[in-house]
Amino acid sequence: MSISAARGGRCNRRTRSGRTILSAAVTLCCLLQTGCMRDRYIDAIPIARVPREILKVPRRDDLKEISLLRLRQDTPENYMLGPGDTVGVWVRGVHGTDDESPPIYYPEDGNRPPAVGVPYPVREDGTISLPIIDPINVEGMSLVEATNAIRMAYIYPEPIIREGEESVTVTLIRQRKTRVMVIREEAGGVEGVSKRGTGQIVDLPAYENDVLRALSMTGGLPGTDAKNEILIYRGLYEAGVDADSVLSQICEDDCEDNCFCNEAPLPDPPSVTRIPLRYNPAAPPQFDQQDVILEDGDIVIIRSRERETFYTAGVLGGGEYQLPRDKDLDILGAIAMVSGPLGETGTGVGALSGGGGRGGFGGGGRGGQQQFCQPTDAIVIRELPCGSQISMRVNLNRALQNPRERIIIQPGDVIVVRYTLGEEIGNVLLNLFQFNFLWGLGGNAFN
Repeated sequence: MSISAARGGRCNRRTRSGRTILSAAVTLCCLLQTGCMRDRYIDAIPIARVPREILKVPRRDDLKEISLLRLRQDTPENYMLGPGDTVGVWVRGVHGTDDESPPIYYPEDGNRPPAVGVPYPVREDGTISLPIIDPINVEGMSLVEATNAIRMAYIYPEPIIREGEESVTVTLIRQRKTRVMVIREEAGGVEGVSKRGTGQIVDLPAYENDVLRALSMTGGLPGTDAKNEILIYRGLYEAGVDADSVLSQICEDDCEDNCFCNEAPLPDPPSVTRIPLRYNPAAPPQFDQQDVILEDGDIVIIRSRERETFYTAGVLGGGEYQLPRDKDLDILGAIAMVSGPLGETGTGVGALSGGGGRGGFGGGGRGGQQQFCQPTDAIVIRELPCGSQISMRVNLNRALQNPRERIIIQPGDVIVVRYTLGEEIGNVLLNLFQFNFLWGLGGNAFN
């Protein structure tokens, strides 16, 4: 190679280097002059200066699961008869001769022994109508008490049958049942069991007509995409109309406050019973056994948590994600959930030579450029009562070291992760340095 050619190669490399530096300078000037750079910073408050009242939110980690025993009713020692039951009664000398055997009925569920006698329904007023004698009220009686009452009715005031222990037999043929509707809006937590949008009519046997039994017959406990509460609607159509009227009147009375009707939680109407599944130990739920006992026509509803979501923007990309039901999610967890960048995996020295040292997110970038510096500027936008909002800035590097910087994400929050000005400039310079470095290696290879 001649001396002039070598000088020409060095001159070309100097020219290319000069052009690269000039290109970097022009790029930085353009960045500083554009409206994007001027408007880069959202008017946000550093998280350390945000009032504690805004950051103080109910913590899911502190909630405890309610005992399942509170969702069921106590079973009495003896079955008490009531309207809707069917009993088998056999009175010797009235239903047959002394030598005749009573009919036998085998229960369908197999949980009770066979019943004997002629079937008699317990009517709405709690009585049963037997031959010869007046109707006998057996409501609230056990089978033994009902047997004694019927025997006494056939002996006094005039003996119709011979007095004896075996003269009257009373058994239970069919239990009364409570019919309720269960509506479930969640998807369900059991594999192969879909509960979303299902509505079922279930018949609950006496002393099993409670919330726990209704849930077990319709797919089990609420899934993780369901709210931590069970709603029970009681009453008929008129009760619903009255409840709507009461809530409407409450809103009208307080409409001088512009944010009451839109933001303030309205009280539950009398026709609605709310049973929480998780609660704060410092404030245990106030409901009694009668609240979990279901009656004919009750509607049990499991609501979905589809509105308990947060949103992402900026480097994270636009998206909507479900919040966990039973644990708190801070900003670091939220970014990790959407596979966003959280710190470096190396020392950063490798970036100078175009090598590694970056997290999986930083290996590529916009416009085909590598992003050597990870974004650390996060802004959480949260809605406040009465239609206002607040923007809170979090430095992700500090949040990795200081738990107080890790804001708890709430439903409706918007998380915007961006590069700081220094990180943007660093990425541009390092990309230009890498381009110049590799170009120089390529030039040497050809010379």
